Amino acid sequence: MDLNHIQRIYFLGAGGIGMSALARYIHRLGKEVAGYDRTCTPLTMELAGEGIPVHYSDDPALIPQSFRDKENTLVVYTPALPGTHAELNYFKKAGFCLMKRAELLGEVSRGRPSVAVAGTHGKTSVSTLLAHLLATTENGCTAFLGGISKNYGNNLIMTGQNPWFVLEADEFDRSFLRLYPAHAVVTSMDADHLDIYGDYRQLQQAFNEFVSHLPPGGILLMKKGLPVEYPEGIRKYTYSVKEDADFTPENRQYRKGKWSFDLKTPGGQISRLMSGNPGKAGLENAVASAAMAWLLGAGMDELKSGLDSFEGVKRRFDFHIRTADVVYMDDYAHHPEELKACIEAVRDSFPGRKITGIFQPHLYTRTRDFATDFARSLDLLDTCILVDIYPAREEPLPGITADTIRQHMRNPEAVIRCRKEDIIPALKPLELEVLLTLGAGDIDTLVTDIKKWLQKRFELL
Repeated sequence: MDLNHIQRIYFLGAGGIGMSALARYIHRLGKEVAGYDRTCTPLTMELAGEGIPVHYSDDPALIPQSFRDKENTLVVYTPALPGTHAELNYFKKAGFCLMKRAELLGEVSRGRPSVAVAGTHGKTSVSTLLAHLLATTENGCTAFLGGISKNYGNNLIMTGQNPWFVLEADEFDRSFLRLYPAHAVVTSMDADHLDIYGDYRQLQQAFNEFVSHLPPGGILLMKKGLPVEYPEGIRKYTYSVKEDADFTPENRQYRKGKWSFDLKTPGGQISRLMSGNPGKAGLENAVASAAMAWLLGAGMDELKSGLDSFEGVKRRFDFHIRTADVVYMDDYAHHPEELKACIEAVRDSFPGRKITGIFQPHLYTRTRDFATDFARSLDLLDTCILVDIYPAREEPLPGITADTIRQHMRNPEAVIRCRKEDIIPALKPLELEVLLTLGAGDIDTLVTDIKKWLQKRFELL
């Protein structure tokens, strides 16, 4: 499809983190953009403020008149929409050109010098840091991110005249198979989205197919040990923080939540790098990002300044209070491995302090498939509060609740179960030193209230 001939694009699910980045990009190209989302959020309000109107009722009558011209309108939709969605069905029956989000991302990046970052976890942190590193180079960067960069206050970054395109490649619904990047990073391949893939082997095959899209001479940077099959003719590199690889951190030290290290590369050592990415997972993400930026031509000074100035991603190890008396942090972790990495990073950053975590499970199928693994990760907390499952796109499954996780925990009777609305009353009798909110649902809507309550309790106002 030639997007130059499309005048208007209508987004169904405009408030999604990936969809909104594309909506912003298309709008900046000078095209008319509007959309629907089921929930009014700070992000959809930002879109409206930028000139992208969004409405919140699934009603074809609310579609703006100019977007009813099917010859000049493209409709982009999220695969999370149900088949009964009225607006989606209106566009289908009327014969509009429809495209999934990943297809549009593939179109806008086609023929561009692009890097796609894939992985069941770590991809948002790596793609955001990689984008920041490339944004400081002469070419600049255009990045479509799955989180809000704190440096830019946005999930879309656009700098430079001949930019690298950084694409966050989502494995959900096999979306990343719509991308044909010049280069790729693969951060992890843990079992996830088994409601889509059925089993781990199918997930692995999807990653292999994604990597097969690389052209001859393309770069594949992957965490060492991942079971990725890659085609002949590409340039493969590995990174690791645990064993020898093409890129490894040497002489590393972790002090007050910040890493200092020397980066071993195939071209020699880059000395005295500093990164504020906490924990071992944070160091791993920093190594992956710096490695790909180096492979794409970033210089030593650009790597040093970029790593040191990186402020992080909202909802990724996101501190809201950090004092001698109390720490409060919010994180998107919603997979057992992500939870484990997050809690271990907090433990490393605040040794000897009691950690209380509030976890909102995300999806009934994920809770069913990984209940035991979730329990093992949550056992790393000193105190665990479990709230009800956030369903997202799913209907309830018989017998699957947050208690499915609790019953597998080491001391299930000590786990606090409550509704999301009752979190603050549940916190009142607890001794709080480090508090975490964890999950990919709407647990973050409590952040402001929890922060205000903690500030009042600890007299921080």
